[in-house]
Amino acid sequence: MDTKYKTFHFQEIDWFLYFPLEGNKGKYADYNVVLVEGNETRARGKKLKLGEVLEKPEIERNYPHTVGYFKASDDSGTYSNCVYLELREIQTVEEFWGFLNAVNL
Repeated sequence: MDTKYKTFHFQEIDWFLYFPLEGNKGKYADYNVVLVEGNETRARGKKLKLGEVLEKPEIERNYPHTVGYFKASDDSGTYSNCVYLELREIQTVEEFWGFLNAVNL
């Protein structure tokens, strides 16, 4: 598998955030991501800034979130049986920033 994305799965709401391995610099809130909700494929996902995603009520009002991290190729499949490299319970947006830091994003 040719890995091109670092991906985070918000389990309770079944959202996937795809971060390209190249191109994002600066503050995390300004990073470009693709948001895939539930059974969508990445090709049908929404391109947004990370800050916009984390301000959505589904995330902002429903902490804690269980977030799994894995690496994905450029295929457009969904990941119903993810093999996570790491799994964390996130209580705040600051803890999510720490998770991104921990995986060298």
